[in-house]
Amino acid sequence: MSKPTKSLEKNLQTIASYEGYAEQYNAIVDKLPNPHDEDALRRLAKRVGIGGHVLEVGSGPGRDADFLETLGITVRRTDATQRFLELQAERGKKGELLNIITDDLGGPYDAVLALCVLFHIPRDQIDQVLAKIARSLRPGGAFLVSMRNGEGETTGNYHTVYWTKEGFIERIANAGMDLAWDKCTIDCDGDGWNTFLAVKPAV
Repeated sequence: MSKPTKSLEKNLQTIASYEGYAEQYNAIVDKLPNPHDEDALRRLAKRVGIGGHVLEVGSGPGRDADFLETLGITVRRTDATQRFLELQAERGKKGELLNIITDDLGGPYDAVLALCVLFHIPRDQIDQVLAKIARSLRPGGAFLVSMRNGEGETTGNYHTVYWTKEGFIERIANAGMDLAWDKCTIDCDGDGWNTFLAVKPAV
């Protein structure tokens, strides 16, 4: 077995850290989605339509998927952290283990959802990941993603990569998707977030 690359090592360290933090995180986000994310999820659901099939990457505790399901959307829940999937299973929700860097995504889907997750993807892997997401979408399919706003990155247990709004829009375009909507917000900790809704061209 080959040795993981430095980028993959960072990703695996982040996943391992969430394994130990999952229950505390689950308690913190018990009231999700927040009003901003709810608005973004409603926009996604409107594009997808009742009965649409959405891949959620990084489901975590699964609250966003819960909300989409109340709108008539079918969600394939996935996460790279086993403990998050176990917590969802405890309340009757089925999820699958999936690492967006190393695993095939399947599809085609009507949409891919990745809120508060891709900012953990190493910078040198983001183009590969976005291209993989674009390939998993049907023509006309949608992609909803939120990223930490800024420049640089942090190391440690949770590897975090910051992207400027313009920089990430360029990455979306390079993956072959068109920006349909975006919004900038500040969370309760004072951190900036950019949320993007992109669409894969129909032809």
